[in-house]
Amino acid sequence: MGPARPVGDRPLARDARETGEARHDDGRRGKLSPAAEVPLLVEAEGPVRILRLNRPRRLNAVSLPMYEALEAELARIGADFETRVVIVTGTGRGFCSGADLKAHRDHEASQAERHAYIETSQRVFRALQTLPQPVVAAVNGHAIGAGCELALSCDFVIVAEEAKLRMPEVALGTFIGGGTAYTLRRRVGHARAAELILLGRYFTPEEAGAWGLANEVLPAEEVLPAALDLASRLARNAPISMRLAKRLLDLAESVDPDEALRLEAEALFTCMASEDWREGLEAFAEQRAPIYRGR
Repeated sequence: MGPARPVGDRPLARDARETGEARHDDGRRGKLSPAAEVPLLVEAEGPVRILRLNRPRRLNAVSLPMYEALEAELARIGADFETRVVIVTGTGRGFCSGADLKAHRDHEASQAERHAYIETSQRVFRALQTLPQPVVAAVNGHAIGAGCELALSCDFVIVAEEAKLRMPEVALGTFIGGGTAYTLRRRVGHARAAELILLGRYFTPEEAGAWGLANEVLPAEEVLPAALDLASRLARNAPISMRLAKRLLDLAESVDPDEALRLEAEALFTCMASEDWREGLEAFAEQRAPIYRGR
């Protein structure tokens, strides 16, 4: 695994250059410690990118700088054909504990700050859903509130059997903001979605698996290795085919059957015009593993 690259320090440093100060992860102003400047770490494992939420002392609670770092990195990845698969996980013992409630309590945000926080977070959730590459959530620990929404925005979810899962927003006088009321209802039906959102109750990784919200439930120490194994298998597939398949899955419930057939035919024509299609045929005939180049 390659060395981790910090993301989030450069955008924050703009304030430091202009004023000698910078914004802390919780919105306060003042001198930043090195740890506060890197809310996201990026690691490379061949064609796989691992995005690590990096606020372990707060169980990776999300902040505006973290959302900004995620948004910037996902934009870079989306334009990079060398990256085949993305893994999102947490540093330390938690995946993501949701919004940093202490920071929200300590810092009275302006209306503009609230809008920036909400709008940036929503762009991140949607970017995960629409990223051309498949995204695997390696939920190594608790996923609460926005952390749960982050995981559910990914294509695959591997969750630690010790993890606690919950969307408690209604119990805190706030609301889910990642489009989860829409996506969760599509995935588990109205009754189950109402139970999870309106009651805000904890649900177990085993329940998540039974309801189709998680692909695997494993001991915490096995979650990231399993995610890397899954990513390795995905990365062997033809990139153009995977990008088209993910896009059509995202559109599946918003189009009628005739439009779905038209889109699938269009995707087939695109694949059959690619070099990878010819490589797949030749590899099959020669009984060898194909080498896809995304062309």
